Amino acid sequence: MKIHADLTERAVVDSATLDWVPSPMAGVERRMLERDGEEVARATSLVRYAPGSSFSAHTHDMGEEFLVLDGVFSDESGDYPKGMYVRNPPGSSHVPSSEPGAVILVKLRQMQADDEAFVRINTLDPAGWQAGRKGETILPLFIRPDEEVVMLDWERGASFSPQDFPGGAEYFVIEGSFEDESGQYDQGTWLRLPAGSRQTVRTSQGTRVWRKTGHI
Repeated sequence: MKIHADLTERAVVDSATLDWVPSPMAGVERRMLERDGEEVARATSLVRYAPGSSFSAHTHDMGEEFLVLDGVFSDESGDYPKGMYVRNPPGSSHVPSSEPGAVILVKLRQMQADDEAFVRINTLDPAGWQAGRKGETILPLFIRPDEEVVMLDWERGASFSPQDFPGGAEYFVIEGSFEDESGQYDQGTWLRLPAGSRQTVRTSQGTRVWRKTGHI
């Protein structure tokens, strides 16, 4: 299965327009944003757990990262409520579940083999946020030479100088909306820019976005 699998092409998806597709486990459904492969695949998806649902034990050969968008996601390492960002490196395994139900943004099989970091960050805790450019606050989530993951808050009316992304960029809009040269991206939109892209961002109403750069 190939969905937006060509990383040299710009891709944009309004996730709200996608159907929820059943997974192999009852009560667990997916909205597929990008995918290259079948059940074991390089993938970016929204995954919805019904209350009381679970997924069988599995190993992430090339890692997993996720952001909890709603509810509470759980595994043997703890309970992760809305706003939690989690990285499980290559070779890690777990048995995920959700008692009240949950929706997560999840990326699979997209880490480097030498990435050994386990990360747990509450993005709703104001303590880690710091000033960025004018009109911007930033929360670093994970940084290495070939990859940077952050949460960004852009104030209403903010606009920024053009920014180059030699290693590409990827966004998910948590709330609000923003614009660039090619369009407007509302809550729930996933956007991927290929390596070598340049982008000029502005926001009329303000927004919070998850952004990952350098990895494409």
